[in-house]
Amino acid sequence: MAKRDYYEVLGLSKGASDADIKKAYRTLAKKYHPDVNKEAGAEEKFKEINEAYSVLSDPEKKSTYDQFGHAGMEGMGQGFSSNMGDFSDIFSDLFGGMGGFSNFGFGGGSSSRSRSGPIRGENRYMSMTIDFLDAVHGVEKTISVSYDKSCPNCSGTGAASSSDISNCPNCNGSGQVQKQARTPFGYVRQMAACPDCGGTGKYIKKRCPHCNGRGYTNTKEEVEVSIPAGITSGQQIRLSGYGEHGTNGGGNGDLYIEINVRAHEHFERQGNNIYIEVPVSAVDATLGTKVDVPTVHGDVELTIPAGTQPGTKLRLKGYGVKDLRSSNMGDQYVIVNVVIPTKISKNEKALYQQLKDNGEESIFEKFKKTFK
Repeated sequence: MAKRDYYEVLGLSKGASDADIKKAYRTLAKKYHPDVNKEAGAEEKFKEINEAYSVLSDPEKKSTYDQFGHAGMEGMGQGFSSNMGDFSDIFSDLFGGMGGFSNFGFGGGSSSRSRSGPIRGENRYMSMTIDFLDAVHGVEKTISVSYDKSCPNCSGTGAASSSDISNCPNCNGSGQVQKQARTPFGYVRQMAACPDCGGTGKYIKKRCPHCNGRGYTNTKEEVEVSIPAGITSGQQIRLSGYGEHGTNGGGNGDLYIEINVRAHEHFERQGNNIYIEVPVSAVDATLGTKVDVPTVHGDVELTIPAGTQPGTKLRLKGYGVKDLRSSNMGDQYVIVNVVIPTKISKNEKALYQQLKDNGEESIFEKFKKTFK
């Protein structure tokens, strides 16, 4: 049975933000956890949800999945180990200090991950449209990117100096305080972000005057984007560090650029192969000829054999598109379109009439004989 699309499993559309993915996972995991939902199929549904989240919450796996679907996941491993911190944090938020997760590797306990350490920023997404031949050969593009950069004056701390930073008195620098929460199993005590310091665990006496205590400043840069030869519509380019700003000294997320390729007037791409239709006259198709066929790599001489029929497909080996992940080249296929003229000169008409009157049996007459 084919796997469902991971976005469909979480009830999302492609391009959903990290926040949307985590929110959808929280809702579904709480609904289908076997300790809460005893209905038939809930456990399998729960495992399917976890598998989808383990891929879509991992930037590298998500990028591969967005480009190649389930086929790109083969051999990558889709266990929970890479995102165990996220799973533990989510389940601690959902179920407080309760146990009951041993069957799925989460364990019990009431602690949740501290938020006072560095937290990486969210990723951002944009699209770029390029010409057909630029996608075939690759191209360098310059784009203007506006993003939040760590403040050079305070190195992202938000304080005027290191002496202006101290532990938050409300949480003693842990970034967390205990609170009582209601769950499907009653009231439990669980950890939550400190309301005074927002989970940073820090108290800033004097803010950095350069960034007004934010820890970052907005900047605009001209960035070179290298688009590889062979890229197709829907694939993405990652620019590391140009996403949303992090917190507590955490680094920026990444910027993902989705590529859209314009259609070409004559060339059509299927995988790494190129297709083109070329017109030839009935005379050239009958007698055979040589023509200089346009390819994505320039003109190439092609022999049209005598007696070529309309729609015949001829191959030019190695004149297609370079494979994105190897040095292999696709081919170009030339579709022969035999063109019958609608208007002819007197001399041409006389020659056609001469051929018709040469006494030979016509093609149609031969066809009719097969019915007798």
